[in-house]
Amino acid sequence: MVLVQNYALAVFLCFVAMVCWGSWQNTRNLIGKDWRFELYYWDYTAGILIFAIIMAFTFGSFGNQGRSFLTDLAQADARNLLFSALGGFIWNIGTLLLVASISIAGMSVAFPIGGGLGWILGIFINYLGKPEGNPVFLFGGSAVILVAILLSMQSYRKLASNQNKPPAKGIILALLAGLCIAFFYRFVASSLATDFSPADDGKISSYTAVVFFSLGAMFSTVIINPFFMAKPVEGNPVKISEWSTGGTRTHILGLLGGAIWCIGNSVSFMSVGAASPAISYGLSNAAPVIAAIWGIFVWKEFRDSPKGTNTLLTFMFVCYLIGLVMIVYSKMG
Repeated sequence: MVLVQNYALAVFLCFVAMVCWGSWQNTRNLIGKDWRFELYYWDYTAGILIFAIIMAFTFGSFGNQGRSFLTDLAQADARNLLFSALGGFIWNIGTLLLVASISIAGMSVAFPIGGGLGWILGIFINYLGKPEGNPVFLFGGSAVILVAILLSMQSYRKLASNQNKPPAKGIILALLAGLCIAFFYRFVASSLATDFSPADDGKISSYTAVVFFSLGAMFSTVIINPFFMAKPVEGNPVKISEWSTGGTRTHILGLLGGAIWCIGNSVSFMSVGAASPAISYGLSNAAPVIAAIWGIFVWKEFRDSPKGTNTLLTFMFVCYLIGLVMIVYSKMG
């Protein structure tokens, strides 16, 4: 399998994960609002699972390092497989809530709030599990990101007020999403092998973990998405039979969204050994910065915003970037 053992490479891959996790939702926007997010989500989670399996039988099986996917699976402890699947199950609930929030509030608001809250809490949770890195820079960067989240929330309140639309539902959904997203990474990271020595027998590779994570996410979709379809956060109830009315382009974009997210998930967990769970999670989950850029500059979600909103958004970006640099430096300083 392909292993990452260098901190600089791990940081680079975390940036790749950040771009992927901040960009997948563009496929939802490209489809258009006429296609309900509940229907989009079936293709999205299928895309995650399909790409996870592709990664396992390619990057997870080639080369002489570590163990191939099937060999790794054969020696895996059931507890580690379960933890990876549980991580996917929890993450999927958070992401369903986040996509619901995006459908109401837009990318440039839902991601900074939901993703940002998940980012901060996740860094703390993963640091407690494996305390590596300078805590002053790690948690100092998290505090700066908290300021960015508050600025994002205020920006949305100004925009919603200008449009005579109550902001509460979009913000509440994003906050609930962040609480779920914060916990998933630790479950998966605890199952990962670090050096593939006999002492690590029973632990699994990142590729095996991502496959079971994706199975957990798909299982969660089967259980929870029908509830969102019957009791939607916005609009009328939707039936599963309506999924077949989507065109080829619609389904391909949904699968592509899942594949993009899975690329980020794969390279993020590949980096855990060289960077530590807290730092890998912290860097990869800087995705709200990317999502806000897409939402503001490409999808023009704030084009009708009142005076002063652009200043708040500028400070939000500055705070995110400062926090990001501090997290990177936390293992270098």
